[in-house]
Amino acid sequence: MSLLDGRVAVVTGAGRGIGRAIALCLADEGARVVVNDIGVSLGGEGTDEDPAEQVSQEIVGHGGSAVANRDRVDDFAGAGRIIDTAIDSFGQIDILVNNAGIVRDRTLVKMDEADYDAVVAVHQKGTFNTARHAAPHMKEAGYGRIVNITSSAGLRGNFGQTNYGAAKAAIMGMTFVWALELGRYGITVNGMAPAGATRMTMALPEAADPPPDQDPALNAPLVAFLASEAAADVNGQIFGRTGFGYTVFQTPRQVATMWQEGGWTPAQVADHFHEVLGQHLQPVGMPAHPLLGKLG
Repeated sequence: MSLLDGRVAVVTGAGRGIGRAIALCLADEGARVVVNDIGVSLGGEGTDEDPAEQVSQEIVGHGGSAVANRDRVDDFAGAGRIIDTAIDSFGQIDILVNNAGIVRDRTLVKMDEADYDAVVAVHQKGTFNTARHAAPHMKEAGYGRIVNITSSAGLRGNFGQTNYGAAKAAIMGMTFVWALELGRYGITVNGMAPAGATRMTMALPEAADPPPDQDPALNAPLVAFLASEAAADVNGQIFGRTGFGYTVFQTPRQVATMWQEGGWTPAQVADHFHEVLGQHLQPVGMPAHPLLGKLG
């Protein structure tokens, strides 16, 4: 028996790259899959392509069950139709993988409001929209798995990605909140910061011939596990991938305290900061890797 036999999954942004690999893997593990993708460019502009149908037919060609959906996650009603596609086609919704995303990279002083709003709308609001529609069905069934795709750009910071980093950090925060709210109903909510050579990396000169450990399919097995009954005790966690290994992040947490009776003056803070708190300052930015600048 496969991990996901009898389950129904929705994967947003599943027409290409990491999302496509996740959809194929979930189907291989027995899930019936709604493949959502509107077929836009990296910046969110429309195209004539229909990747949702292509991936859906690929799953069916391998003996699985899948349907395509082309609604937008950044539209609340559209996100509802994505979830309705699962209910109408397969009678239930057990798994939601929030993967849809776009990028419009600019430094802060060059980023305009439209760049910011578009990226936050797809990543952050889109994740809320689909989860808001899926959660009541999962609650009624007493079972659900939500996997939110976040990024090291939001967990650690990445140059030129104010909009993307802000949205991905917000997804981490929503993951923690939903894990608390929904866990009592048999619903787990976890996040993953994936890696892989995708459309987001192809513009980089060093990405022309990516190494084997940058195959986007390497992210999918962990997502499939998190989507399964075997991960019932895993809730509110943030995972990642580095090379052929999976990693787990810890939330920002207090690691040192500078204390004195009655509090501090600014001068006293200046006198003692470096010997106490200053010993524990964290590095900023993603790990050095020829491809990681645009991944996840």
